[in-house]
Amino acid sequence: MIGPDAPRVRRINLPDAILRGEEAGAGPTFLLLHAGGERRQVWGPVSEVLVDAGYRCVAFDQRGHGDSGGSARTLSAYADDVAAMVHAEPPASVVVGASLGGLAATAALTDPAVRARVAGLVLVDVVPCLDPARVRGFLASVGPLGAHTELVEDILAQVSRLRQVTTELDLPLLLVHGDNGSSVADEDIDELLHLAPHTTVRPVQGAGHLIARDQPVALAQAVIAATTAWR
Repeated sequence: MIGPDAPRVRRINLPDAILRGEEAGAGPTFLLLHAGGERRQVWGPVSEVLVDAGYRCVAFDQRGHGDSGGSARTLSAYADDVAAMVHAEPPASVVVGASLGGLAATAALTDPAVRARVAGLVLVDVVPCLDPARVRGFLASVGPLGAHTELVEDILAQVSRLRQVTTELDLPLLLVHGDNGSSVADEDIDELLHLAPHTTVRPVQGAGHLIARDQPVALAQAVIAATTAWR
C-alpha cells in the first residue's frame, strides 16, 4: 500500500514483461521509482505525506523486482519501462527516482516525447555523472552484488550517455541526498551543478542512501517544497 486510502491496482503489459504497481490519492501526479533491490512499498510513508498534501502517487515494482516480471540486466530496459509508465500517466507528472530509478528516469528522458510529458525530475541520492571507482567502492561496502553485477556494469558503461542527457535537460531538476552514508559525494554534486546549473540540491539530515526508508517525511517535504512551482 503506497498511501493512506485504498490503493488502486496498476498494470502495464510490455512485450517482455508485466509491470505491476498501484496508485493512491488524487491531484498532480508523482511517479515514484524505487532503488535496485527494493519494492514499490518502500514509498508507502512518503506517499502518505504526498497524498495528504493533495497529490496522486503511482509506484510500480520495477522489472525483475517484486511482483513485476522481466529481466533486470540493462539500463535501457529500465528506461523503456519508465517511458511506458510516463506515457500511461497524465501530462506534467513529476518523476521521483531513487538510485536505479533515478538513472532509469534520466535515460528515459533522452526521448523528446517522454520529456514533453514530464514536469521535472527528482533524483534521490543518485547522480547521472557517476564515478565508476566510487560507485564500485560504495556498492562493495554495502554487500555483494550477486545477480545485479551485470546491471551495474551496464550502467557504468552508460555514464557518458547519462552525462550528455543531463547537459541537455531543459526540465527542473532536484537532487535530494542523505548526509550520513550517502552514495553522493561533494564532488558528485559539484559535477552535477556543472552539467545542469539549474539543479536544486537539498540534503536530508539523518538519511543514508535509502532516504525513503531513513527519513520519508523529510523526503516528501523536500519534494513538495521544490516541485510545487514546476507544474
